[in-house]
Amino acid sequence: MNKVIVPTDFSVQAENALRVAADIVRENNGELFLLHQLDLPLHLANNASSNLPEALFFMKLAKKKFDNLLKKDFLQGITIHGDVETGAAFSGIMNTVKRHSADLIVMGSHGTEGIGNLFIGSNAEKVVRNSEIPVLVVKDRKKQLDVNDFVFATDLDPNATSALKEADLFAKKTKCKLHLLYVNTPSNFLSTREAEAKMAEYLKNVNVELADYIIYNDNSVEEGVFNYTKDVKGDIIGMANHGRKGLSHFFNGSVSEDVVNHSSLPVITFRIK
Repeated sequence: MNKVIVPTDFSVQAENALRVAADIVRENNGELFLLHQLDLPLHLANNASSNLPEALFFMKLAKKKFDNLLKKDFLQGITIHGDVETGAAFSGIMNTVKRHSADLIVMGSHGTEGIGNLFIGSNAEKVVRNSEIPVLVVKDRKKQLDVNDFVFATDLDPNATSALKEADLFAKKTKCKLHLLYVNTPSNFLSTREAEAKMAEYLKNVNVELADYIIYNDNSVEEGVFNYTKDVKGDIIGMANHGRKGLSHFFNGSVSEDVVNHSSLPVITFRIK
C-alpha cells in the first residue's frame, strides 16, 4: 500500500475516502495520487484545445477546488501527486494506476444507502470489476482507517485463493485480525461435514494467518455477511473479484450490490489472479 490512488469529484464522500487514504499512506510512508477527471460536455471536449471560454471556465473552477483540497489539514506531511485532467473518469483512473504502478484504489461512496448511484452501472462499478489491484470503497467519514477485525467472505472456490492471500497481506499491513467467513444458505446448503471438508480443501495450500474461520448459517449470503460482521464487531468487509465476470460466485447479481449498498462499513475487493 505504498502507492494509493484516490479519484475525487470534490464531494463529501470523496473527501471521506481521501481521509482514509491519507491515513494509509502516512502509516506506510507511501505516496498518494489524487485524481480529478474533468469530463467536459462533448462539444467542449472536442474543442478544448481551442481555448473556448466555457471550457476554460470549467477547468479553472476544477483547478481551484483541487488546490483548495490539497490544503486540507489531514493531508499535511504526506507526499501527494496529481492534478486535474480532462477525459472520462474510468479510463483516467485506470491509466493513472498503470502509469504509477499503484497498489490500491480508494473511492468514496454516495447516498444514504451506500454507493447505489455510484457503484451500479457507473464508473465505480467498472473500476471494481476491471481493477487488477484492490479497491477500497468508503462510505462514512472516518478520521483514519481504524481496523481491528476484517471479515473476508468467501465461496470457498479453490481457484480464488489469490484473493485471500491479498486479504491476508492487507490484514498484516493494517495490523488487524482476519476472519474467514463462509455463509451456508438454505438454497445452497452444505452439511457440517461437507462444509468443513470444503473449507479444509480451500485452505490446504494457502499460508495465511487467520484469527478464525467460520461456517455461518443464514437465510441469504448478504444477511450472513452482515450478521456475522456485527457479531464480531467487524470494521471492514472483503470480497473476491473475478474481474469482468463480476464478484465471486454468490456475489454475482444483486448480492454484491446489496452487500456494498447496505454496508455502512468500508468494503474492499481483491482481484483473483
